[in-house]
Amino acid sequence: MRVDIVTKEYPPEIYGGAGVHVTELVKALRVSMDVEVRAFGAERDEPGTTSYRVPAELADANGALQTLGTDLAIVSDVAGADVVHSHTWYANFAGHLASLLHGIPHIVTAHSLEPLRPWKAEQLGGGYAVSSFIEKTAYEGAAAVIAVSGGMRDDILRSYPALDPDKVHVVYNGIDVDAWHPVDDPELLAELGVDASRPSVVFVGRITRQKGLPYFLRAAERLPADVQVILCAGAPDTPQIMDEVRGLVAELQKTRDGVVWIDRMLSRHELCTILSAATTFVCPSVYEPLGIVNLEAMACGAAVVGTATGGIPEVVVDGVTGRLVPIEQVQDGTGTPTDPERFVADLARVLTEVVSNPDTAAAYGAAGRERAANDFSWGRIAAQTAALYAEVTGSAR
Repeated sequence: MRVDIVTKEYPPEIYGGAGVHVTELVKALRVSMDVEVRAFGAERDEPGTTSYRVPAELADANGALQTLGTDLAIVSDVAGADVVHSHTWYANFAGHLASLLHGIPHIVTAHSLEPLRPWKAEQLGGGYAVSSFIEKTAYEGAAAVIAVSGGMRDDILRSYPALDPDKVHVVYNGIDVDAWHPVDDPELLAELGVDASRPSVVFVGRITRQKGLPYFLRAAERLPADVQVILCAGAPDTPQIMDEVRGLVAELQKTRDGVVWIDRMLSRHELCTILSAATTFVCPSVYEPLGIVNLEAMACGAAVVGTATGGIPEVVVDGVTGRLVPIEQVQDGTGTPTDPERFVADLARVLTEVVSNPDTAAAYGAAGRERAANDFSWGRIAAQTAALYAEVTGSAR
């Protein structure tokens, strides 16, 4: 069986969880089958991988149109595949058209949903209507849709009620616990500005509305004075949210020391070092299909405090691998808390409880690493994905 995987993100051009997912899935699938990767971006020298740039004629076009142009360049090359598998709306159009043109099943993995990210209109302008149209068309025409959590499956069926529920399958994201593991490197911590002798709360993520960073920065004002706040945060979606975060960090730095903001892309070793030294990792997201970053933190032995939304409760076991923060949300697709002040207060309260009890936090971290290794291995995820390929093609496993 030959499977063509279409993706916007692929090494070395990765900026989010979808890129991590595709990279690790491809490695695990290639153990047992022929996988061709068709990725956006500059040329790559990896065998079985083809790159596609934005057509020169669309260099000055809206970003959504550039995406469509790249997708069209991919479609013909999918000829000969048994299955085409696309990841994110950027690649969905290529997968959908390839399915129609070549008469093969199209599988979509849902890493996020356009109807639940309305703030993207700030980023894409009218392109958001285009991306929403593409996603809806691809999902409704797909042979199968993979949701990365049960919560994501519920969101898919709510967003696209015309979908047959039997076509929507849950296959979790995974983690490589050999690559993500505890690292003790005090010299590197010091270089990064982290004091290993003090408790710390660590945030890792892009600066987007869905990641909830402004809520955490407000909650951080209420943490005990000795707690460091470590922000590994960059790649803002818009200048507006960057300005908001910059202002909140500046205000926080006026009232407490130990606020460290690293806005560059960190290596895996650097992230493992920071996560391993964390008293707790925080995931204040208001929208999170699953959250690979939580698995990365768990694999490094960090306790995780996360919002009880989306797929996070399927990863973080409250009172075992960390804590969940309650949230009630506006049902308009934004994920906005109905009572933002209450959410901030609850986040501050739970974080304070965890960082004030280092032995409990360490026990959460140990349990989290064990859970990551046992329940979220890429071999397990690849086997479930391969079984779905066999199902949609009608072939023997």
